[in-house]
Amino acid sequence: MLALARHLLLELYDVDPARLEDVDGLERALRGAADAARCTIVGMVQHRYAPHGASLVLLVAESHLSIHTWPEHRYAAVDMFTCGTTTLPEAGMRAMIAALQPGRHELTDVPRGILQGENA
Repeated sequence: MLALARHLLLELYDVDPARLEDVDGLERALRGAADAARCTIVGMVQHRYAPHGASLVLLVAESHLSIHTWPEHRYAAVDMFTCGTTTLPEAGMRAMIAALQPGRHELTDVPRGILQGENA
């Protein structure tokens, strides 16, 4: 079996709400994670919600990284979707954990595009 991509899902709990409202800090964290994962940055889109929270998506040549925050719940959801074999997505997620300093976290690794047989 061959997976075309990996999709890492990071749940961050008990995060300082000020970190989750700081869009500039969140952008630095995503860019740092992309660098740690050896991804090539292509572009960034961000949106701040009222009264709380933000969503940021960092487009990389290998796919994307994103974060969605709920400061009022001290929670953030981070995704890192990477294709190919040259990236280090776990290193990128470690960088996100270090930047946001959650009280606890959960990481799930989902293989995407699993090919079998002749297509593998």
